[in-house]
Amino acid sequence: MTAPTTGAAVRRRITVRGTVQGVGFRPYVHRLAAGLALTGFVSNTANGVLIEVEGAATGVERFRELLATEPPPLAAVTAVGVEEVPVTGAEPGFTIRATEQSSPGRTLLPPDTATCADCLRELADPADRRHRHPFITCTHCGPRFTIATGMPYDRAVTTMSGFPMCAGCAREYDDPADRRFHAQPVACPDCGPRLRLVPAADSGVRAARDGDALSRARELLAAGRIVAVKGIGGYHLACDASNARAVDTLRTRKARGDKPFAVMCADLDEVQRIAVLGSAERAPLTGPRRPIVLLRPRDDVRLAPGVCPGSPHLGVMLPYTPVHTLLFGLPGDPPGPRVLVMTSGNRSGEPIVTDDDEALTRLFGLADAWLAHDRPIASPCDDSLLRVRADGSEQVLRRSRGYVPHPLRLPVAVRPALAVGGDLKNALCVGEGELAWFGPHIGDMGDLATLEAAVRAERHLHRLTGVRPELVAADRHPGYHASAWARRRAAQLPTKQPVFVQHHHAHVAAAMAEAGLDGTTPVIGVAFDGTGYGDDGTIWGGEVLIADYTGYRRLAHLTPAPLPGGDAGVANPCRTALARLWAAGVPWDADLPCVAACSREELKLLARQLPSQVGCVATSSMGRLFDAVSSLAGVCHRAGYEAQAALELEAQACLAWDEDTAAYPFGAPFDPAPALRAIVSDLRRATPVPVIAARFHRGVARAVLDLCRGARRDTGLATVALTGGVFANALLEQAGSDLLQDFGFTVVRHREVPPNDGGLALGQLMVAAHGQRPDDGRRTAVTDETE
Repeated sequence: MTAPTTGAAVRRRITVRGTVQGVGFRPYVHRLAAGLALTGFVSNTANGVLIEVEGAATGVERFRELLATEPPPLAAVTAVGVEEVPVTGAEPGFTIRATEQSSPGRTLLPPDTATCADCLRELADPADRRHRHPFITCTHCGPRFTIATGMPYDRAVTTMSGFPMCAGCAREYDDPADRRFHAQPVACPDCGPRLRLVPAADSGVRAARDGDALSRARELLAAGRIVAVKGIGGYHLACDASNARAVDTLRTRKARGDKPFAVMCADLDEVQRIAVLGSAERAPLTGPRRPIVLLRPRDDVRLAPGVCPGSPHLGVMLPYTPVHTLLFGLPGDPPGPRVLVMTSGNRSGEPIVTDDDEALTRLFGLADAWLAHDRPIASPCDDSLLRVRADGSEQVLRRSRGYVPHPLRLPVAVRPALAVGGDLKNALCVGEGELAWFGPHIGDMGDLATLEAAVRAERHLHRLTGVRPELVAADRHPGYHASAWARRRAAQLPTKQPVFVQHHHAHVAAAMAEAGLDGTTPVIGVAFDGTGYGDDGTIWGGEVLIADYTGYRRLAHLTPAPLPGGDAGVANPCRTALARLWAAGVPWDADLPCVAACSREELKLLARQLPSQVGCVATSSMGRLFDAVSSLAGVCHRAGYEAQAALELEAQACLAWDEDTAAYPFGAPFDPAPALRAIVSDLRRATPVPVIAARFHRGVARAVLDLCRGARRDTGLATVALTGGVFANALLEQAGSDLLQDFGFTVVRHREVPPNDGGLALGQLMVAAHGQRPDDGRRTAVTDETE
């Protein structure tokens, strides 16, 4: 403890902003002040934390310095304001006051955080009163976002308000020297939430409570059964990842197709048995956020084949709640599976289930039993997902648990606004001033349940951030459910109409905002994805834009081709391949894999449909080109989930990436026909599929370089933003980035904001908040989709 200081007495009023509630900041302040022999008080407010401190001038100054430099582990101080106030001399010591409920302003709530080491030690200690307590937590860990129902953050505005503390917990809660001082989720076996195991009808499973519920759930998993497990932000569907029958059963029940499952490993040793793990990947796996991390599976991986078929990566996470830790078992417990499939507790296309009664109905037929508890979830929050690049940097692909509601600092201030994102990988974003807050991952806006989840997510964000939108931003696609909701939401505001932002402009703006670019200088935006509504009514997705926040110019784009069946045709990469070959003038010879994959009836229909364009929409989508090449090379002809064909093509390219450095050529300005003809020639030379896949990836990367060099010659710009869902492809993003940097470009890549549509709302927010400026030949945000 710091020694007391001497000198003339002074008093200072200090306001601290940032993530300073629910993180043990007030007890930290109390200990700091006591160690410096200072008097005064500390209190939570709607603005953050208010402190008045009195004592020797040198001590007060030292106190102010330490506030920002040595905060508690989960705290993030963004601003410290200091003003001089009169000395009172009336306080005998330093106290923690009750929260000021009426003060205006805004503070920041921390995300949910994985169980800390201290709590894990207590969990496993038979002498500790919280031994095996499934809801053990302290000020350094546990739920925050998913239990908060309002701000300032106090127990009364959390879902723990229905659990009165016992005398022992109350003593800890009121003791500034205790690790659980004002830890709002604090509880123990005597006063906290309770676990229960609920069996499915006719399952032959017996109901159980508390520790017996966990033991029985572990037994069920070991026996190959499927258990719905309630976590922090919703339910998971769990099964033994080494049991092929259990994995296949879960895949069938959930109608998941071949989409990869994520797994949860009991510990790092288990991770290393199934995947290649470096220090860069270890950091997020073991950190407080605990996302799913994409790893390269080992060749001798002992998991069921159905866990991640056709994928180059395996999604892995570690336990992040006490329930997870106890489900795997403590030393001495009967053995159970050491690697579990942990997939979102929902039916495909629906939002994650959080309510216990809903879980029994919506997950009926999927689970054999439910491991539930009685602590309500205020907001659903799915697992986050990221990958680690070769340079050690992280790219978040789904930003949710562990990140939400941590704000993003914006390079320029924005009006209070709500951006609703798109229909795929939906996540909302609100912003005001220099801060923006994403909501949790919602998913695909394809049904009423998902739309209702989005409405609830906006309300929750409003309660936690205080942002009252003055405008609403949405995608220009006329058929998006999210955009229809934006119209209804905007009708409640004075503006009456949303601001509609072009899809790929929003992608580029999101990348710019995350990189801290203020928009005074445009960037070369390379936006590659599967679907984005274009200004001409066609489907864009292979775009090179010159863009800032106020507008954009379409500099170049992939040569369009018909997409048979429009968006509905995405499930048939073989048809997309035939359309691309037709556009390139390449005959449909029977020896080509995509031709062989189509029935005679399909071939006849396409032969009539493509020349007439009936039932087709033109697309410049790079995502669809990846689908086409995947089928042309014989990798994937029918897709059971989004980007399956492209993902499996990337997996093939990984096998030959270090063996072959050739690249297929693209024609000017951005025509894939030469590449397609070269692939056909390689197929007839019996070139291995991995080599074909690698050459295609390198060809796209070199085409990007050529386009950007041309843009630099025309405009003088040298900053390139790589964005859109196609740049979740690790090989393409790294190859393109390396080439651009070798030729002197500054490359902007996504880190915490997903490159896919999960990051779209941030770009919409930035564009809408900047409004329009006089027409200079570029497109801008509009308030009427029919423009």
